[in-house]
Amino acid sequence: MLSDTIAAISTAAGEAAISVIRLTGPRALEIAQKAFQLPAKVVPRFAHLVRACDENGAVVDSGLFLHFKAPASYTGEDCVEFHGHGGVLVTQRVLERVLACGARAAEAGEFTQRAFLNGKMDLTQAEAVMDLIHAQSTLALRAANEQLGGAIGREASAMQQSLIPVLAHVEAYIDFPDEDIAPETGADLLRRIDAVREQARRLLATSEQGRILRHGARTVISGAPNVGKSSLLNLLLGYERAIVSSTAGTTRDTIEEIIQVHGIPLRLVDTAGLRDAGDDIERIGIERTRRELERADLIVEVVDATQPPQAVSRLDLPAQAATRHILVLNKADLGVHAGWSSAEKAVHLSCMTREGMEPLRDAIRAVISRAGVALDHPVAINARHQAAFTRAAERLDAARAALEKNEAPEFVALELRETLQALGEVIGQVDVERVLDVIFSSFCIGK
Repeated sequence: MLSDTIAAISTAAGEAAISVIRLTGPRALEIAQKAFQLPAKVVPRFAHLVRACDENGAVVDSGLFLHFKAPASYTGEDCVEFHGHGGVLVTQRVLERVLACGARAAEAGEFTQRAFLNGKMDLTQAEAVMDLIHAQSTLALRAANEQLGGAIGREASAMQQSLIPVLAHVEAYIDFPDEDIAPETGADLLRRIDAVREQARRLLATSEQGRILRHGARTVISGAPNVGKSSLLNLLLGYERAIVSSTAGTTRDTIEEIIQVHGIPLRLVDTAGLRDAGDDIERIGIERTRRELERADLIVEVVDATQPPQAVSRLDLPAQAATRHILVLNKADLGVHAGWSSAEKAVHLSCMTREGMEPLRDAIRAVISRAGVALDHPVAINARHQAAFTRAAERLDAARAALEKNEAPEFVALELRETLQALGEVIGQVDVERVLDVIFSSFCIGK
């Protein structure tokens, strides 16, 4: 695959000020010389004003041309870029000319995949490229930049380096079967294994943080009809997304939008009011509300603060949901009924005057922090990392048990080798072709 020269449009579809066409591969400059009118000497990393011409020499576009000589490029290969005018037709015509001159159309993620295969980045950094593009909050952006800088890769590599001497010690005893592992040596090996186990478990603790940062904390706004759920959704979004009406049952289906609060991405879900359904459509909407409550990371229950608590229909939540629940006393501008005085942690809010929005944001931050987002921790692993680190931790547990029971060193060595393989899968240092296609297929064409 690396013998091909590939090309793609690297900017988003549609009209824009400029568009970028990229080529990478051993024939990148040769193909560019056919498709563009280049100067006699192309200076690497210098912007040249050139023209793109069709097969008859007619000018198709003009723009800036840059050459990045291997290995000092994104992919580690010869790369060229043409920055032209951002029209849909003109950009497509230039790409077609480049392909006609000998390049192959790039597959999704193939530029970054080549960067990985050529050693320009490890697998965690390659994944961070898409995390950076998809980041929807400042915390997600920070985590993606840390991963792009190699934070997770360095952790996995350090764990490997710590285990290699342990495996070497164990294999030395395999070579001399008449000798048992000395007690002091065994204790030292256990300490080293424990240190790596602790490091793996610390990284595994960030998996929930990674899920929330990448996909958003599922935040369900629920309550009885006409208490202001849709008004709160619109207020959080900053625009009219949901229909607000005094007619009960206006919201019949769930509505999802993503915002960020204090840097935390929230996947807001406005739900149908919980009550006895008036028709089949409303019944389906209420059933969906109950399902959303079951899988929510955060439940924002909205009630009418002007009504006494005994007259208000409350959510019937299990005890374990208390840590992810916020009670919002809406319509506080009209006066809060004295019966709510015992609800000390409730947020007093007025969707009409916006009073209470900052305390609500602070309460959301506090609940999400308790749910597993360490706001001061820069590393957040994804599901693939979690599976690999979990397997590494399990194999370390088995190695430790075998060592403590003074079992044959071959068993200990086997578990340690499997641990090293699991850690290698995190950064792509072992044969992981089965995961590469899945990872890079989610990339944009031209990235």
